Amino acid sequence: MNKNQFILLVVVAVVIGGIGYSLRSKQQASWTQSAAKMGDKVIENLDVNKVEAMTIKSPSGSISLAKKGDIWTVQERSDYPANFGSIHDFLIKAMELKVGQPVKASAGQLGRLELSAPDKGTNGGTLVELKDSSGKSLHTIVLGKKVMREGGASASPFGGGGGGFPVGRYIMVGNDPKNVSIVSEAFASIEPKAGDWLDKDFLKVEKLKTISVSAEEATNSWKAVRETENAEWALADAKGEEKFDTSKVSGFNYLLNSPSFADVVASDKKAEDTGLDKPSTAVLTTFDGFTYTVKLGKTDAEGRQYAQFAVAAEIPKERAAGPDEKPEDKEKLDKEFKEKTGKLQEKLKKEQFHDKWVYLFDKWSVDNLLKKRHELLAEKKAEEPKKEGESSEASPLPKLD
Repeated sequence: MNKNQFILLVVVAVVIGGIGYSLRSKQQASWTQSAAKMGDKVIENLDVNKVEAMTIKSPSGSISLAKKGDIWTVQERSDYPANFGSIHDFLIKAMELKVGQPVKASAGQLGRLELSAPDKGTNGGTLVELKDSSGKSLHTIVLGKKVMREGGASASPFGGGGGGFPVGRYIMVGNDPKNVSIVSEAFASIEPKAGDWLDKDFLKVEKLKTISVSAEEATNSWKAVRETENAEWALADAKGEEKFDTSKVSGFNYLLNSPSFADVVASDKKAEDTGLDKPSTAVLTTFDGFTYTVKLGKTDAEGRQYAQFAVAAEIPKERAAGPDEKPEDKEKLDKEFKEKTGKLQEKLKKEQFHDKWVYLFDKWSVDNLLKKRHELLAEKKAEEPKKEGESSEASPLPKLD
């Protein structure tokens, strides 16, 4: 090797060493510098009163929530009312959220913490964007990997801690690795699932009087009636010795008494896709004068039932005085009547809101309305077989002398 070659090798080594040192310095800086400080608020200057829209995106999908007037709605469900309690709870937690542990991370490490953009696949985080009434972005945060803990094991900034239950979560404010930290809130319910964000307040069928089911095949139709709220259910159109099996119809007492739906169908879905173009129909009446018409269609891929409701009521406007009613009782009875009818009118108005929507129910909640006639009847007792030599005719009485 001559002198010139040696000098060239030294220069190359110096250059490569300088580049390596520079890269190491930058990487070290990206790991050591952090804007997050323990005890600081994660999101500075969050004014929840200015938040009028919220989007949630994850690798599995997205959901958009927005205020329409004074009501929060779910845009992917044709602006069906959203659960304000869930939204309010999240916003308050986000406003008060504090850094539990700053995390030193470079941009290249975000995937390991599941803080990458939602479109990055399985390593993508859950992006939550808060907006004002004009649609302008106010704040964005990325919810990453949940911190799991079991038996008091300490959590590692990059996982570990084993299985167990979530005690916190990695979070990044904006798109800045300097703002990564661990917080003590897991935000387990913050997912882009439309059904989870709907207002689940629903109609409530009380004091059932009759249930009439009209099936596509007439032989599967049936009608159940009872004289009082505490009476047993009877088959209205019994043929011959037909009667209900009391154990099979005991659930009628609580039918749609506290129903809870799983999801709402977007308004652009066709009736033939839900089976509501050729539904089974049930009509339920109550002792308070309410009539609920229930249409049942197909089941979806998850085994949930498509259903639609229509509510009507005959609420008396005036009270008929009793034949022996005393004048001193009139004021009291009139007041009670007014209060009762007022509650019924309020109930009717509230429940008629649901008439225009198609719902998805867990099948068990409407299963009794899908029963076929023969499935509700008591089994006929089989006649005991005759013994050999035994006649079905009565033996003649002995003659008296």
